[in-house]
Amino acid sequence: MAEVNYIKHLNVVFALFQKDSRLNPTHISLYLAFFQIWNHNRFRESFHVNREDVMRLSKIGSKSTYHRCTRELHQYKYLIYEPSHNPFKGSVIKMLIFKTTSGQAMDLGVSNQGQALVPSNKQYKQIKNSYKLELPRSELEVLDFFKKEKWPDLEAQKFYNHYQANGWKIGGKIKMEDWHASAKNWILKATELKTKKEPSLNRDNLHTVRNKDYNQPL
Repeated sequence: MAEVNYIKHLNVVFALFQKDSRLNPTHISLYLAFFQIWNHNRFRESFHVNREDVMRLSKIGSKSTYHRCTRELHQYKYLIYEPSHNPFKGSVIKMLIFKTTSGQAMDLGVSNQGQALVPSNKQYKQIKNSYKLELPRSELEVLDFFKKEKWPDLEAQKFYNHYQANGWKIGGKIKMEDWHASAKNWILKATELKTKKEPSLNRDNLHTVRNKDYNQPL
């Protein structure tokens, strides 16, 4: 039984999917169906699959599409496909292991198929950092962003000075990862404070706008 880290494996695979222009949604859906069956089999080195079950799981309605995409996943070195050509015996799938370790990704001992070319720690760091937005290099960058959003320049200066002074930390503790989102929150709070300070338009019911003649009967 292979040692597979479920989350790290999928993180690396999703990063490969993003960069691989040969793939379409059907390839990805099919791979995830195989992965789910592999997980159900406790990540065995190889396992038999039933075509109808995989097609139903991956939402593929065409047999020719299923066979073509499976062969292509094999060709692109995401898995190893051994068709049985026997209606009473399912084909064999061997999932290549993608992981983030100091070594290369394993090839399950199949030397003629080659190794899965996956950088170890480097790619995992790229996945983590892809969710972060670089901090603004200057006040001008913040002003440009506020102008594009049609927000006041004064608020841009306040925003920049505030976070520049505290090391770009939210609440003075948490390192900011997306300053665009923080700027939107800043504007929302500024708008909320402005609304609270505006005088109420509701007048006192005891004060009338017109002069009334109280000698007239009701």
